[in-house]
Amino acid sequence: MLKLAYIPSILVCIRLAIAPLLLLDAIDLAVSKWFLVGYIIAVLSDIFDGIIARRLGVSTTRLRQADSWADICLYLCVAASAWLVYPQIIIDFKVPLLLAAIAQISLYAMSWLKFRKFPSFHTYTAKIWGLTLLVATVRLFGFDDANLLWLAIGMCMINSIEEMAMTLILPEWQCDILSIFAAIDLRSSSILILPQEK
Repeated sequence: MLKLAYIPSILVCIRLAIAPLLLLDAIDLAVSKWFLVGYIIAVLSDIFDGIIARRLGVSTTRLRQADSWADICLYLCVAASAWLVYPQIIIDFKVPLLLAAIAQISLYAMSWLKFRKFPSFHTYTAKIWGLTLLVATVRLFGFDDANLLWLAIGMCMINSIEEMAMTLILPEWQCDILSIFAAIDLRSSSILILPQEK
């Protein structure tokens, strides 16, 4: 019998399994109806793995890091699929997409240099970014409409800037810090606690 505690890990694995299948679907420069079905299932797994993990009390650092890696894998495969199916749209959006990519790479580089770990904040802005990506991806692959890419790119920039600031603020690596305000509170708490420990 399946243990409930395994459900979040299974949802992460489902997302990891779906990601390359999306890219495989786009190899012939077109996607089937199953592309969006698979993508939506992957996004739902992303939404519910954290919720279920917290409800079951199994939201460990390792699970949250795996969740972040699954997200990266999913969205890299979606981006590669977009390049294969809609190359002209990607070319038209090359400057904002490049800026968004630089912002994300900078965030990961900062976190690695400071903590020797990649970020896994799961902030509110990241959740909003995920929702805008969902809508933009459905519009692009389902309706050949790229206009909502601007919204997703804008949220990517906002999220990247917030998480870079959080990386600078926090004295040590932590996951599941929901906003820059929470990061500031954590830093203030650690500063207040340190003199007492001495």
